[in-house]
Amino acid sequence: MPLDLEDFILNQMKMSHIYQPAMLKVLLENEGTATLEQVASHLLSYDQSQVEYYGVRTKAMVGKVLTSNGVVEPIKEGRKIFGYRLTSDSLTEAQRASLVHLCQDKINDFIKGRGAAIWDHRGPDSGYVSGSIRYQVLKRAKYRCELCGAHEGQAALHVDHIIPRSKGGADALSNFQCLCVTCNTNKRDTDDTDFRGVVESYNDRSDDCLFCNDCADRVVAENELCFAIRDGFPVTELHTLIIPKRHVADYFDLYQPELNAIHQLITEQRQDILSADATVLGFNVGVNSGSVAGQTIFHAHIHLMPRREGDVVDPRGGVRSVIPRKQNY
Repeated sequence: MPLDLEDFILNQMKMSHIYQPAMLKVLLENEGTATLEQVASHLLSYDQSQVEYYGVRTKAMVGKVLTSNGVVEPIKEGRKIFGYRLTSDSLTEAQRASLVHLCQDKINDFIKGRGAAIWDHRGPDSGYVSGSIRYQVLKRAKYRCELCGAHEGQAALHVDHIIPRSKGGADALSNFQCLCVTCNTNKRDTDDTDFRGVVESYNDRSDDCLFCNDCADRVVAENELCFAIRDGFPVTELHTLIIPKRHVADYFDLYQPELNAIHQLITEQRQDILSADATVLGFNVGVNSGSVAGQTIFHAHIHLMPRREGDVVDPRGGVRSVIPRKQNY
């Protein structure tokens, strides 16, 4: 049978990750049997993102505390910390063994007192993201940190809730962003913004706003934060408006989750229009911000205007349609 296993590993194993050979390695090293915990621990040993995560936490938290108490000192190369050493360097072997035992007792007592809650910051309730959502967020970010720009070859990338779950953030595509391990950890430690008012503000509506009150029967598509309608006075056929559900006057006052949701709906509507009308060859995507820029309804909205062969290009750089425009919103 060993030859069959060798053939499986060499010729039959189809891999989408390292999991299969890593699990087999654990089993082979343990005389053919291993606990679930042993397999999981071995898989974890290959996960560089976890090592980077705890490396950042070591420097930002535990290393800083022990250094300030004079127990350890950082080992540096220039300004970069790449390790720590005990300030007490004259310990005997027996003293070290005794201190290790004391540390283990401290760990056991803490775990016994707090239980699994000590790992809540890394558990599913702290922000588990499904594989399909993770893929969409990373794809949207082009596999780069949306804060510092680091790509996946430079740092482990995390999918982060923009508005945390603990403060009402939704598990929606618009509420996720791609951050590298360093930016995500630093955000956790330093960002004390109270997002509860932001979440509540998504329900803001204005009684005298056309887009807040008179569009329900015109909606052609929507997601959790915005909706799409056909423009009542279209520049071209299928001219579409993408409108945030929250009443906000200016495009530049939109929150990032709303911008994400708007981009998602624009992309979907573009595809729907292309599928419905083969004569569409391009699009104008535009925003009027302020009355001098042509905004007449002061509820932020984005124009998605299909373009066809018959459209005329304005020599000043704009584009006008063969269909006359009656109102500019």
